[in-house]
Amino acid sequence: METTFNSLYFSFSSKMEKYSITMMRIALAVVYIWFGALKIFGMSPAGELVEETVYWFQPEIFIPILGICEVMIGLGLLVKRLIPYTIMLLLLHMCATLFPVFILQSICFDAFPYCPTLVGQYIIKNVVLIAGALVVAGKYNPTNYTQSTIKRS
Repeated sequence: METTFNSLYFSFSSKMEKYSITMMRIALAVVYIWFGALKIFGMSPAGELVEETVYWFQPEIFIPILGICEVMIGLGLLVKRLIPYTIMLLLLHMCATLFPVFILQSICFDAFPYCPTLVGQYIIKNVVLIAGALVVAGKYNPTNYTQSTIKRS
């Protein structure tokens, strides 16, 4: 029984080794395009949070521009040669998404730092997006990109 399980798992694992980074890149792109589009069309549940965090900009202008930037990040993840630039923009964006944790603690936590509200959980989950972006960045670095270009030649 254990041998069968190990055989199935290792077969699955080798397939995931081959496709998982591409799947992660596409998943990140979908999230960015989807959430960005919601901001563009004024349908984002995070709109109010953005408004309260970046209160010095007019939300009716800033939020759609933020949405356009998010859609561009999502599209950039789908174009392999743009990935290094896109990852840098994504990481910069992710740093900015952590601001409410420090600026709006009463909205993000019932008890700081161990009892996040739903809004706080929404922000904290961005750690997973950051980790995913770092995994993608590890594959699309100059060394790997040059090696994969040489292999195709």
